[in-house]
Amino acid sequence: MLQRFELSGVHTSIDKSLNKYTTKKLGGLDKYLPRNCRDIAHAEVTLKENKSQTSNNCTCEVNLQLPHQIINIKESSINMYAAVDIVEAKLKLRLQKYKDSYSSRSRRHLIGRFSRKMA
Repeated sequence: MLQRFELSGVHTSIDKSLNKYTTKKLGGLDKYLPRNCRDIAHAEVTLKENKSQTSNNCTCEVNLQLPHQIINIKESSINMYAAVDIVEAKLKLRLQKYKDSYSSRSRRHLIGRFSRKMA
């Protein structure tokens, strides 16, 4: 579970079930982070509801602050639960890319490969 996780609603009230669902889906994404970043990560989740007549009137926006990068994802859908699901899927992919680029194991592997070629 992410240590610092903030959930807020704009033009909507967040009931217990939505709060529990969002915390379960987005709060459990720390397993996709490198171990040294898990204590530092800070997630801000904003749920918005538009009063217009368009089909996509619920928006979920996630700002995840990590040591070397800030990840921003915003998605609109018919209801809040669907928007949270879509954001979760996109955030998983972005976190896997982050982990691949900033993990120390992959850097050591690359440095070892370059030093073997140079010798």
